[in-house]
Amino acid sequence: MTSDSEILPAQAATLLLELTAIVARASALIRAVSQATVSHRLKPDQSPVTTADEASEAAILEGLSRLLPSVPVVSEEMASRTAPPALSRSFIVVDPLDGTREFLAGRDEFTINLAIITRGVPIAGIIAAPSRGLIWRGIVGGPAERLRLLPDGADQPQAIRTRRWPDQGAIAVVSRSHLDPDTEAFLAHLAPITRGASGSAIKFCHIAEGAADVYPRLATTCEWDVAAGHALVVAAGGMVTTPQGSALPYGRAAEAFRVPAFIAWGDPAKAASVRN
Repeated sequence: MTSDSEILPAQAATLLLELTAIVARASALIRAVSQATVSHRLKPDQSPVTTADEASEAAILEGLSRLLPSVPVVSEEMASRTAPPALSRSFIVVDPLDGTREFLAGRDEFTINLAIITRGVPIAGIIAAPSRGLIWRGIVGGPAERLRLLPDGADQPQAIRTRRWPDQGAIAVVSRSHLDPDTEAFLAHLAPITRGASGSAIKFCHIAEGAADVYPRLATTCEWDVAAGHALVVAAGGMVTTPQGSALPYGRAAEAFRVPAFIAWGDPAKAASVRN
């Protein structure tokens, strides 16, 4: 594959097993690190990074260099150290440990995120929750799956699907650390709705498997926090857009890969009714 080649969903599906294995190996490295004693430092943006982040990133980058040597990779920790690579029509976005604050707090909500982006659209996503022993993965157009992490890889996959917006008992998943006034106002508009707060991209997984209905994030985040979950939710039958309902663009190196805001919906029909 040349640097300007496109990875289409059918090709991504053939890579899924090996990509899952790469993420599983990174998960094992994180699990081997003590959350109680891990060393960490603050990056220039004052967010924490640990030796677990760095070990996970090194393993993922090494695996990707063997599997897809000509495909550019944008990874959170690498992006904080060096200029971004020149992006081609397809590239990979990685967060080697999403939810470092949760990791340092001893919670189990942190994840590893990996997505394939083609022409600005996430077409495949893998999210692992190392402490929960789970991986979620999806290819746009299907399938979307959940697997248990095993010592030598992953178990047989179980198909997952988003759910129709319920007549009662709708659930919103929200950020534990970044719940802002705009998101509060959006949730008030959807009331009555139950809230579940957590860290990391695991909130996308709850949408994709039909355990929650909407995930609004109306404060700035980054593409490596969103891309894998975006692909997973779409593969499972949902949608992820800007708050205005337009497509969420990726590969915005000039904007430091920032995502101003997004909403993930399990039920696209509910999203359309809210905007109308």
